[in-house]
Amino acid sequence: MTRRGGHRRHDGDGRSGDRDDEGPALRDILAGALQARSAPVQAEAAVLAALAQAPDSVEARLAAYRFYFYDHRLAEALPHADAIVQAMARRLNVATDWRLVGPEDAPFAALDEAPGLYLQALLAWGYASLRIGAEADGVAALEKVVALDPADRFGARRVLAVVAAHAADAAAED
Repeated sequence: MTRRGGHRRHDGDGRSGDRDDEGPALRDILAGALQARSAPVQAEAAVLAALAQAPDSVEARLAAYRFYFYDHRLAEALPHADAIVQAMARRLNVATDWRLVGPEDAPFAALDEAPGLYLQALLAWGYASLRIGAEADGVAALEKVVALDPADRFGARRVLAVVAAHAADAAAED
């Protein structure tokens, strides 16, 4: 079933549909982003072209997040992670403000694409927030992932444990 924004919804058969309907043209543009390590200028140009063509595309946002993350430009990665969280929230029919989402709001334990991508994008947003110094926001996002994903499929508990250990080390030095 196709929904607003070109996304397909899970049809109850254990599979989810394509992320985006922008098709081959967008994939061709994003193919240039695969060269991020060897040709970062061209890769960024490809990411920006994909975003210009399809600003609401989850695929383009995911490529942008990955590019900026792997290029250690975390402040630039954040809005793309946020856009993915919001897109998946709309697909899951939950609040677009992740702070208002509870475990009962969607099947977060399911192996479907939308819940998993929601959790991964929120984890990515939280991690990037931590790395740029927005510790309170980052910790809150990671704690939300833990609350929504009690099985810790994506490792949010481990990231929080590292943050807690770092804080304990810093306190011991004082």
